[in-house]
Amino acid sequence: MSRPGTVAVYFVASPLQYLAARRIAERFEAGSRQVLVWYKPGLDPVIDPGEWDACSYMAWPRLDPLPGPFGRHRRLRANIRLVAGLAGPCERLVLHSAVYDTEAINYFLRALPAACGAREMRARILPDGVISVRRYPLSPLKRVLQCSRKLRRLFAPELDYQCFGGDRIGSDASFCDRIYVLPGLPHEYPADKVLVLPPLVDARPGDEPASDERRALVIGQPLTAFRLMSAPDLADTTQRMRHWLAGEGIARIDYKAHPKDGACELGHPDYRVIETPGALESHMAQTPYDVVIGVRSSSLLLARQIYPSRVRVVAFGWEHVRFKSEQEREDMRRAFSACGVEFA
Repeated sequence: MSRPGTVAVYFVASPLQYLAARRIAERFEAGSRQVLVWYKPGLDPVIDPGEWDACSYMAWPRLDPLPGPFGRHRRLRANIRLVAGLAGPCERLVLHSAVYDTEAINYFLRALPAACGAREMRARILPDGVISVRRYPLSPLKRVLQCSRKLRRLFAPELDYQCFGGDRIGSDASFCDRIYVLPGLPHEYPADKVLVLPPLVDARPGDEPASDERRALVIGQPLTAFRLMSAPDLADTTQRMRHWLAGEGIARIDYKAHPKDGACELGHPDYRVIETPGALESHMAQTPYDVVIGVRSSSLLLARQIYPSRVRVVAFGWEHVRFKSEQEREDMRRAFSACGVEFA
């Protein structure tokens, strides 16, 4: 069997990560065998299998173990066999993931090169929206838990967890040689590892609106469902958004729900709920709007990058949003402001 020089493997869990992986494959890994693996259900409509040499869904071991005893352990081994089969024999592996301190991904750092016969392996970090603007240092307890995951070697030698310190995503680890970031977003990563991605979509709406009728896009989020906002505060935020749009003279309003926003929490009877066949970011690149609004969705950051300056991108209700800490609130506000998102 032939042994291609380099295989680039992308582990993705969101439309944003998928678009970043696609751009990296086009711009930075051209000539490599391109393998896509998604490990969160619901991404199938976003993915175009024709853009990849091989691709497959991979079940999350903790959430979807195999039936029977030690199902989580056996799922980990099955996943390694799955991805090794997609990658095939190779000389060099380049792994891409948004985080490496998770057992669903970490075991590949050592198991996949061995399974593919690769002599060299490098790991790179995918951008993950507003999550990527902060560092998440590993606590002493989490370092101990990392070491406990090495016990699986007693039953399966290939499951040799790669321990590391510093930031939990792996930005400080010796195996990581590159961190991809979105243009305009602040970050706290080592400067010598950072590479800014070009825009994630090529097509951009024109500088002029498509018609005289002004049009808005409301980006939904599961706020009460994820305990990010109370029900009364959600009602207040939703009403403020609708009043603001009315004040701007906008009557044509599209609403795009988050995949987990089944209740359309930021919705209003006047809005037209839309379904997009692919990523929301691709829809925005092909659909002109005059205004894009939401609360704290990463898609607001991408809207600011996709649309020209005449399009207003506005975040509402941050005074009601529950953040893990005031530092997280400030870091995210700094990221949104740096990208040109307004606050109302």
